[in-house]
Amino acid sequence: MLYEERIRQERINMSKSFAKLADYLLDSYVEAAFMTASELAHVLNLDAATVVRFSQQLGYNGFPELQREIRERVKGDLLLRPAQAKVEDSAAGVAAAAMRELVLALEHTRISLDTESLEKLAELMGRVRRIVILAECPAQPTAYSLVQYLEQAGFPVYIARSGVADLARTINTASSQDLMLAMEITGQSPYIARALEEAKAKGIPTAALIASASLASARSADIVLSAQAQTDLDVGIVCTEALVFTLAQVLRWRFADRFAGTEQAIAELSSLIQRPLE
Repeated sequence: MLYEERIRQERINMSKSFAKLADYLLDSYVEAAFMTASELAHVLNLDAATVVRFSQQLGYNGFPELQREIRERVKGDLLLRPAQAKVEDSAAGVAAAAMRELVLALEHTRISLDTESLEKLAELMGRVRRIVILAECPAQPTAYSLVQYLEQAGFPVYIARSGVADLARTINTASSQDLMLAMEITGQSPYIARALEEAKAKGIPTAALIASASLASARSADIVLSAQAQTDLDVGIVCTEALVFTLAQVLRWRFADRFAGTEQAIAELSSLIQRPLE
């Protein structure tokens, strides 16, 4: 049994210190492969004896034996897998080609990114009373990612339902203090662009975060943040997620105090909620 399997099998029964070490070895095994037990303990604010006991609980004589197995994993990453990926008609070959496609698509999106629009959108999101997201079906998972980022800083945000009557109600109750943000990947929902037009007619700020600049919502929005167009839907989704991540990082930079304060408040509330009822 490999060390990853042993860790996952034992993880539920581990102490807090052991669990911390287990997660590090799963997530950062490359770094751990070149550390002594003392160095690893120092990084995690543990003592070296904990690293030794952890290794023994997994069935190894000590950390050096565990580390040898971790180094074999790293060696496989660097030598074995690249060789396997050269065989195109194999799972490794297909995976390598898929990763190359994503890297190229993300690089194209990076080069074409309109940072002025990015900054304008971030500033606008910091000023408005409420952010209303109009998301087509393929873009909804990405929209929820954005909601999660925004909620971390206390931005008032919600995703409107996509039915015609729902969009009409949303626009009817909105004002110039709100932001209508369209999120589209395929342009399958023809009503989103029209909803933006109606919002603009009411003096409501509009923006579009989209997978392609040719989508109709781009022609209806005040601010457009677009990825590089892709022929593959799934690649378009990944590029749009990258735009959301980038926007979130700019928001964290621009509103650092807001994020820090809300995250602290959430952590404190989480502790209170976890207290047993008396």
